[in-house]
Amino acid sequence: MRITGYKSHGVAAAVALVNAVTTRDGDDSEDALRAVLRDNGFFWHHFEPRDAEPFRRWGRTLRPFFEATELEQAVALLNELMMEVPMHPHLADHDPHGLHIHYAPPSARLPHRFRATTLMNLSELVVEHGLSRTGVCAAPGCDRVYADTSRAGRRRFCSENCANRTNVAAFRARRRAPRDASPEAPGPGAPGN
Repeated sequence: MRITGYKSHGVAAAVALVNAVTTRDGDDSEDALRAVLRDNGFFWHHFEPRDAEPFRRWGRTLRPFFEATELEQAVALLNELMMEVPMHPHLADHDPHGLHIHYAPPSARLPHRFRATTLMNLSELVVEHGLSRTGVCAAPGCDRVYADTSRAGRRRFCSENCANRTNVAAFRARRRAPRDASPEAPGPGAPGN
C-alpha cells in the first residue's frame, strides 16, 4: 500500500485542518477552511458557512491522534472514530484523481465526506507505518502537527522553516559548547602575563 497521490491528500488535509483549528497561529476562518479543502483536492466549492463549525470540531477531534505517542492509543482513537463516522465505501472516477475510493455515500454533505476520507487515510497511514510518520513538530515552541508521506519518512518538523531554525540553533549551540567549556584565559594583569 502506498499513501501517496490521492490518499496523501486526505492525510495532508487532516494535518492542515488540525493546524488551522488548534494551533496558536492557526486560522479557522471560513476562508481558511475553504483553502484547506481547495489545497488538498476536496470539493471546496461545496463548502457552506454552516459547515465551518463541523470542520472546526473535526480538527479538534483529530489533534489527539497526532499527539499520540503509543500505537495502542492512536489505534483506539481511530477505531472509536470509525464507529462514529458512518462509512459507505464506493468507487468513484472523476478528475483529477481517476478511479479511487470514496468512503462516504455520494449523498453525504461535505463535512461527512471529509471526515470519512481523512479518517480512512490516516488509518491507512498507521497500518502501513505505525506512528513513525506523525506527530507534533519537534521545534521548540511550535505546536503544529505533521504527517510524513514521503518515501524516506524521516520528517519530524511541520515545515522546512522549523527544521532549519532548529538545526541552525543546534549548530550554534555545538559551536559555542567548546568555548563555554574551556577554562577562562587569564586577563591582562593576571600572574604570568
